[in-house]
Amino acid sequence: MTPTPAEQPSRASNEDSTASSAGDPSPSAGDTAAAEPRSDITAEVLSPRQIRINGEPHTVTEGENPYREVYAQAHQHAQQTGTPAVVHGIDHVRGEQSWFSMSPAGEVAAHEQPGNGRAPAAPLAEAPGKPPAQPEPPVQAAPPAQSEPSAKPQPGAQAGPADPARATVSIPANPTSLDPAAQQTRAERRRIAEAGRPFVAEAAEKPQGGFRRFLYDATGGAINIGPSQKELRERELIERIARPLQGSHNTAVLSLKGGIGKTSTTVGVGMILAHHRGDIPCAIDANPDSGDLVERALGERAIQAHQPPSISDLLKKLDGVDSLTALQGYLQQAGRLHVLAGEQDPALSDSLTAEEWRRIHAEFAKYYSVIVTDCGTGVTHNAMKGILHTADNIVIAAGFAVSGAQRALQTLNWLANHGYERLARESIVVITDKERVSDRVDKQAIQESLRGYCGKLVVVPFDRAVVDGDRIHLDMLQEETRRAYMDIAAAMVDGYK
Repeated sequence: MTPTPAEQPSRASNEDSTASSAGDPSPSAGDTAAAEPRSDITAEVLSPRQIRINGEPHTVTEGENPYREVYAQAHQHAQQTGTPAVVHGIDHVRGEQSWFSMSPAGEVAAHEQPGNGRAPAAPLAEAPGKPPAQPEPPVQAAPPAQSEPSAKPQPGAQAGPADPARATVSIPANPTSLDPAAQQTRAERRRIAEAGRPFVAEAAEKPQGGFRRFLYDATGGAINIGPSQKELRERELIERIARPLQGSHNTAVLSLKGGIGKTSTTVGVGMILAHHRGDIPCAIDANPDSGDLVERALGERAIQAHQPPSISDLLKKLDGVDSLTALQGYLQQAGRLHVLAGEQDPALSDSLTAEEWRRIHAEFAKYYSVIVTDCGTGVTHNAMKGILHTADNIVIAAGFAVSGAQRALQTLNWLANHGYERLARESIVVITDKERVSDRVDKQAIQESLRGYCGKLVVVPFDRAVVDGDRIHLDMLQEETRRAYMDIAAAMVDGYK
């Protein structure tokens, strides 16, 4: 079962990812006492409806912002004590931590942790009798100006500020009055521009959620501690997913065992692609065993009301399909994701050949830059040879059950031994936690057994919106599940050369 060293794909480019993306880095337990300031209030956001303040649970009314209750509690504490209340915010939903303080007057300020390399936050209030000082928005430092050999100091000119963040570019009213030796030619200006010398400092990015966004909104943008590491990681994934592509690319999603997340992965990743890409992706159900790709994308009720055309129906009329409009007559739309249904008649479902698949793929490749193919169970059915030959990369579905992990390894071994070494080496293995397995099953050991035989390993956490078997909707997914699908989609697009 285990590939031999000769068969085993390279481990050098292996990446490992779990659905629980790392949030802001936090100090170790041994350093916490020395690194974290004293907090008057510890506020934990457990869910959009449940928070915990100093260990006491609070239920948030539906539709209300959970951070407002924290704000109110901090303000009450500050008024009672007459001193600013220091709040340690822990958002378990977003995986983030933040520190801020609340004055008796209701003013919010960022509260920096000692020893983190930053200057401490400015005081919230001035001396008695003076109006409270409003916090100034942070100034983002611009890179120091590059030195120019031809630039000469003007006689009598005073030295500029030492702080590069406050340095400005001064443009004379009459350029012709400059010393000719100091004037820049068009080529020189182009060289400076190509070197990336900025003339305007880039505005600080604002956070998208959590305590950081609360601080930003509560102070009208005066306090902006920027996006968290988790937000930055998500933006990086979106940039990779949305990368412009040349030509058409196909990802095959396959497994040797049914019911372990193959179709849910196809739909979830397809919807992520549709949500973040400028072009429209397409998902094709090539499952020979009456696949349910359309049901998972549109919902069972929609399919019961109208039986959609299948891949067999398209194949019969393929010679007459000569435009995108004609092709879309056989497709269903789940938001921006276009879906071709699989054959539901058991007598016909396994009749699709490799050559027929190549014809279908060639037609879709004219109009879609990203195609995701749900291949069904197994790698030896009739169409599989054609699908693998047209695949830029593959996703192998696996589970935390022992049989699911073993079959994933068998799939990688089979691919490596049948001429698909690159697909196996660069494959994306997706472990979907679909059921509550016994505590005796070592999930970490299963991950370790698969890591190294593929290009990337992603774990999709247990999510009721996935395992119920009904329509998959991005808004219903847990944040960790959605991020796992984003990780898969980004890896797929990375593999499109």
